[in-house]
Amino acid sequence: MTKNTLNPIFSSYDKIQSLYDEIFDENSDVREVYKKLFELYSGLSIDDYGNLNEMAKASFFNQGITFQVYSDTKAQEKIFPFDLFPRIIDHDEWDTIEKGVLQRSKALNLFLHDVYHDKKIIKDGIVPIEMISSSSNYLQSMMDIDPPGGIYNHISGTDLIKHSDGKYYVLEDNIRCPSGVSYVMCNRGALKKALFGVFNHYDIHSVTDYAENLLEILESVKPHGVDVPTAVVITPGIYNSAYYEHSYLAKTIGIELVEGRDLFVENDFVYMKTILGSKRVDIIYRRIDDTFLDPLEFKQDSAIGVPGLFAAYKKGNVTIVNAPGTGVADDKAIYTYMPEIIRYYLGEEPILNNVHTYHCSKEDDLKYVLENVNELVVKPVDEAGGYGISIGNRLTKEEIETLKETIKKEPRKYIAQPIMSLSVHATYIEDTNSFEQRHVDLRTFTLLGNQKDFVLRGGLTRVALKKGNLIVNSSQGGGSKDTWILKK
Repeated sequence: MTKNTLNPIFSSYDKIQSLYDEIFDENSDVREVYKKLFELYSGLSIDDYGNLNEMAKASFFNQGITFQVYSDTKAQEKIFPFDLFPRIIDHDEWDTIEKGVLQRSKALNLFLHDVYHDKKIIKDGIVPIEMISSSSNYLQSMMDIDPPGGIYNHISGTDLIKHSDGKYYVLEDNIRCPSGVSYVMCNRGALKKALFGVFNHYDIHSVTDYAENLLEILESVKPHGVDVPTAVVITPGIYNSAYYEHSYLAKTIGIELVEGRDLFVENDFVYMKTILGSKRVDIIYRRIDDTFLDPLEFKQDSAIGVPGLFAAYKKGNVTIVNAPGTGVADDKAIYTYMPEIIRYYLGEEPILNNVHTYHCSKEDDLKYVLENVNELVVKPVDEAGGYGISIGNRLTKEEIETLKETIKKEPRKYIAQPIMSLSVHATYIEDTNSFEQRHVDLRTFTLLGNQKDFVLRGGLTRVALKKGNLIVNSSQGGGSKDTWILKK
């Protein structure tokens, strides 16, 4: 370990040489893109920083920037943890990321159209039929349906890590109901309030253009024959873990936030109840899982869906964003085929690397995983939020044996990957009133439309606040940072 004494707030910063530190290089010198920021923060004492941190927390609390955690004995509403020391990505590095996530989103959209139509990729032996048919997110109801504009994954969240080799790797693709973009915009606002002066020294991309681009994307996939579409955000309600985001996005975009009870279907058209009477709805940005969307088509006991919605969708009278059935493509088992999917549909080499992945439904992969669990990260293919992940070198012998038995019972449900060394970033830790290294990842947000595409030039840098933890999800105790993308 080495310590940095050039800056008061980093006086006790321990740099572990084996980890890729995004601020300090291998010689413990400040990397070029951080030099000015490092200098600007040098005027603060650690107590000054702690006071600013408390101000940011109060700001988040007053604005209601919270999330629900369900892993405890009861649901708890918590302030989203936020660190005032931003992450900086230079323009050349970002250029590769942006091209790579857009490439993946386009390839996944073509994959979705194919698996719900001709299944050419299966017939050509690229992806096995059992990977599709055994996915809990594959909806037979979507067969031969053409979504407006030909877009399935209008909104994609791609999770990346920077490995110890300095390269970016994609951990997973999220294209059902990817969340977190509201925190990207709130983080920027909070940092500007607390430390406005630092923005004068960097030329960075705005993140406030996301809302207008999202609205444009939504309106570009309006149903045929609609001139001025009406769009809404549908939420499960105030007790959902991401309800703050649902309400924030609706307000920022300038459209109504509704629950299932606020909508009804008549003659295969969707209407919204208003104080002035019913109003036709053309586009639904849904934050409800597939099987809860329509009790007449999926789960009959769903109290948060809209009876008849899917029939209206099949008739082309309403657009659902993202399209039902997209979850088959962000199944972590399909992730293992992403390089082949990109080559097959786009005729291009993948721009971003996949993490080598073992799928337990394959006999050889299963054998390897069972023999090497202690060196692997095991993930369920259909979970989100960091739930169900097991990191082999953190398990006891008894826990390893239990995990092996669990995998053997349902091998299709699990993948395994090498334990990657996520990069670390200096992060303020309240308990110690000091800066410490913490592992980070990056969730990017890509929009696909009928006439344009858009990648948000920023992202959600998620931080594993527990020392040594590799799971960054807020539901697992993680926090976040503002992410600055430098302009050319």
